Amino acid sequence: MGQTRPLAGQVALVTGGARGIGRGIAARLAEEGARVILWDLGFDAFDATAAGFEPALKQVVDVADYASVEAGVAQAVAALGQVDIMVNNAGINGPVVDMWDYPLDAWHRVIAVNLTGVFHGCRAIVPHMRARGTGRIVNVASIAGKEGVPRIAPYSASKAGVIALTKSLAKELAETRITVNCIAPAITETELFNEMTQDHITAMKAKIPMGRFLTIPEIAAMVAFIAGPDCTFTTGFAFDLTGGRATY
Repeated sequence: MGQTRPLAGQVALVTGGARGIGRGIAARLAEEGARVILWDLGFDAFDATAAGFEPALKQVVDVADYASVEAGVAQAVAALGQVDIMVNNAGINGPVVDMWDYPLDAWHRVIAVNLTGVFHGCRAIVPHMRARGTGRIVNVASIAGKEGVPRIAPYSASKAGVIALTKSLAKELAETRITVNCIAPAITETELFNEMTQDHITAMKAKIPMGRFLTIPEIAAMVAFIAGPDCTFTTGFAFDLTGGRATY
């Protein structure tokens, strides 16, 4: 990356930022010069030394609760003066079950966090960005939202919703200097692998033409580009991170 800090002077807010993909995205944005705000349900698992950066602000926010999100945005702006970049990353997997047996409460929770949570983040931050006349919104979707993956129908549906929401909002804001894009990653090497069977891991890898899994730094690099000064004429797009699995 060299010595450039293209995000110097900017403030980035990353939801689900205490661990995993969110933490990796936040670390990359901090490396590129941004002051980073983290949202999560708790920060017991977050260690600044291990993460490689010190957040400007850590906030306990439940993205499924609009009052919590609205208060979080207000507090962030009061503390740091602005939010230039919003990364709606918080999400949950939900159980792996045939749809006809899928627990109703699990459906509602997956949709509440993965889709409604992104809507809440966008709804709360857009007025601030419109008032400032600039902004970058990056939503974390999934290849599951394009393909529909068996036995995780609610997860797939929630991520398809994120893609459509991204396109709609991008068109609404197209004549402003606010871009709205999303990423559609394949399965990524994280601690969630510990919860999966080897058969499942092998089957998921077999779907990827490159023959390996996505890594968190690769996701973070893509988000940094989308949120950065070089991505100026792309909005409403789902950036692919699937090793050739998706060709559309």
